[in-house]
Amino acid sequence: MNTLAKQIEDLNHELSSQLPQEILEAFGKSIEDLKTQRIEENSIQIGEQMPGFSLPNASGKIINSEDILKDGKIILAFYRGSWCPYCNLELKFLQNNLSQIKDKGATLIAISPQSPDHSLNMTEKNSLEFEVLTDIDNNFAKRLGIAFQLQDFVIPYYNGLGIHLSDFNKNNDHTLPVPAVFVVDENSLVTYKFLDVNYMNRIDVEELIQAL
Repeated sequence: MNTLAKQIEDLNHELSSQLPQEILEAFGKSIEDLKTQRIEENSIQIGEQMPGFSLPNASGKIINSEDILKDGKIILAFYRGSWCPYCNLELKFLQNNLSQIKDKGATLIAISPQSPDHSLNMTEKNSLEFEVLTDIDNNFAKRLGIAFQLQDFVIPYYNGLGIHLSDFNKNNDHTLPVPAVFVVDENSLVTYKFLDVNYMNRIDVEELIQAL
């Protein structure tokens, strides 16, 4: 078992002991519903062209994919938001392996729908040394086919836990990206893809580095 997987396993045990069974069942039902939507097979695939993007970073500066690709490959890591403990574990683990990623000539970029101020707070809190971009209204994630509408039945449980997506994302549509990681080569082609609608399952970072 890789280190990130072990940390996630520990988090699962912790949350299962802390959260009421009703909430755990609602989250599980949400994941099972997402599996029926066939997002993985309907989203952008390996070998396809990654669309270009121009998105604001945590400081509000616009970052263009075209500029980054001039320096080599890009790793795009889509996460749900700083409110998601699984996302935070993954981003921290990517940060811990950032030197290996750079050694492979790749640029790591994280993308979520949360506003730049939330991203800035998360970047500072976790000492992230890579760009964290805001995908306003999940428009880029929608182009890739990895955005989904959070089900109405589960929204009250998010709110009950203090997770108000309207505050994080500055809209009221309750849309999120499926956690996904893509490697994009200098020709904008997708050469590696990890996507799982079960947000508790995350990328094997060692496998990612080998794929660079």
